[in-house]
Amino acid sequence: MDKNSISGIVLIMAMLLGYQYFFAPKEPVQTNSEVVTAKQVSPAAKSTKAAALTVVADSSIQVKEQLYTLENENLRITLSNYGGKLVSVQLKNYKSYKTYTANKKDGIVLFDAQKDLFDVEIPTNGKKLVLGKLVYQALESKNQVSFTSTLPNGKNIIQTYQLPETGFELAYTIGAKAIAPELSGNEYFIHWKENVTQTEKDAQEERKATINYLLTEDEEFDYLSENPTSVTNENLSQSIQWVSFKKKYFLAGLVPQGTMFTKANLTATPNVTDTVAIKTLDAQLVAPMGDLSTGKSGFKFYFGPNDYSIVKNIAPSFGKNVKLSYDFLLPITKYIFVPLFDFLESIIFNYGLLIIVLVLIIKTALLPLTYKSYVSMAKTRILAPEIAAIKEKIGDDPARVQQETMKLYGEVGVNPLSGCIPVLATMPVLMAVFMLFPNLINLRQESFLWAEDLSTYDSILNLPFNIPFYGSHISLFCLLMTVSQLAYGYYNNQITPDQPGQPINMKMMAYVTPVIFMFVMNSFPAGLSFYYFISNLVTIGQQLAIRKFVNEDKIKALLDANRAKIKAGGGAKKSRFSTYLQTQLKTMEEQQKAAADQKKGKKK
Repeated sequence: MDKNSISGIVLIMAMLLGYQYFFAPKEPVQTNSEVVTAKQVSPAAKSTKAAALTVVADSSIQVKEQLYTLENENLRITLSNYGGKLVSVQLKNYKSYKTYTANKKDGIVLFDAQKDLFDVEIPTNGKKLVLGKLVYQALESKNQVSFTSTLPNGKNIIQTYQLPETGFELAYTIGAKAIAPELSGNEYFIHWKENVTQTEKDAQEERKATINYLLTEDEEFDYLSENPTSVTNENLSQSIQWVSFKKKYFLAGLVPQGTMFTKANLTATPNVTDTVAIKTLDAQLVAPMGDLSTGKSGFKFYFGPNDYSIVKNIAPSFGKNVKLSYDFLLPITKYIFVPLFDFLESIIFNYGLLIIVLVLIIKTALLPLTYKSYVSMAKTRILAPEIAAIKEKIGDDPARVQQETMKLYGEVGVNPLSGCIPVLATMPVLMAVFMLFPNLINLRQESFLWAEDLSTYDSILNLPFNIPFYGSHISLFCLLMTVSQLAYGYYNNQITPDQPGQPINMKMMAYVTPVIFMFVMNSFPAGLSFYYFISNLVTIGQQLAIRKFVNEDKIKALLDANRAKIKAGGGAKKSRFSTYLQTQLKTMEEQQKAAADQKKGKKK
């Protein structure tokens, strides 16, 4: 390998191994003019004097704390008359990784008042009315609990929670019609904070995937950077349609009904050393007072799985909480992979078999491109002796070798790009899978062979030490994927002729790249590694089958016929790209010649 080949390989290795650092979105840079401080968002803590003005319930009313439950097939909501607040929110049909592996039935708690907070502060005539500090009388009805608090002035304020018979949405309203004349200012404040507990196997990956999402008034989707180690913060002084706390596979969202938040201060704080609360998400929100003054202010909570088929219907663009893919790949994942996966899920109950069938369908759809690429390689392979003769005749002059090779291609009517374009056309599919599978809740806690959970890495051996960029475990599916990729690279190298003038030894890269990806994907979901493993096997099988059907003698006869036809017609018609490439090669040759002449002149 020459110096250029080694340099190219080193650069590609550095790029791939640094993927998770270089590809992650950068933290937003804020200017002083953009910052809305916590004091602007919530003036509650301006002074101890202000704290003394907090309105409390009539002390003559003695109320014992009582807990109330709203429950449907999906959620169990616990409420308290102390503060009229959420006490806990439990997903009944989902388990944490620890509960799943221990074969227990406990559901996942998405909100726990012992560590989390949701409270509302309303300015009234120079005082602040903190709803969480009031005591309430409760009135229960079907799927609904209303909390009424009588203030010292004899007027009431009401908080109402309503849970439908199915689903993951909780309706929440604040009834302040009785105190409308006493409301002060144009804004009231909501403070929502959650200390996110670990529910998945890989705490580091879950910490990274736990972030704040939001949608602004102009339909712009925004979020804090996916940083697993540093505090991220964003202040917004524009209307916001909804805010969500997104975890790896679960979601808590707050959607105003009939209005929007006017400001927000969002903060994500990783708890790197905490093995229980892996990250703290905080949202200080400002809502318009107009809704309260007219009687009611309504919201909709979403507590549930981050499943695209469910969340896409919650609010405008709420489906973007599921990171399906990058924007330019979104049509592939949204309109091909997700519907196809949902269909296969309805008829196949084993997710390992489902992935195999998915690969077969995708590979069958791409078979025409694979066939075209193979035929192009066959043409190049037939021309290999002539290309070798050109290289032997010209010697060590890559630019001239490439120029004469392009001339040969033109003489026989071969487009050198015809083999690359089909391969490039399949790349969006590979990239879409790479993005989709780590965010697909469908694979969560689905076992296959030795993998107990296809949504996280499989481990056949835990190492007593950590290997940089690799980790402290060995994933067998990742190893199988690597071996299959090396096997495909070896097979492909046998049928692919050397290309003159290449700055990087592509045959060597066929062996280096799989090893690099072994390091990158060792901690990726087992389902993704298994998909690529099956995909590589199917590709090799397709290549072997195509080779039996492609008659290279007929292709050689066709190239000879093209050569005679083009020669009789006065030469081949050049494409724009071919003309451009020939010009560039000629320029390169002239530059090399000038450099050589200059070097000779200096020696003299």
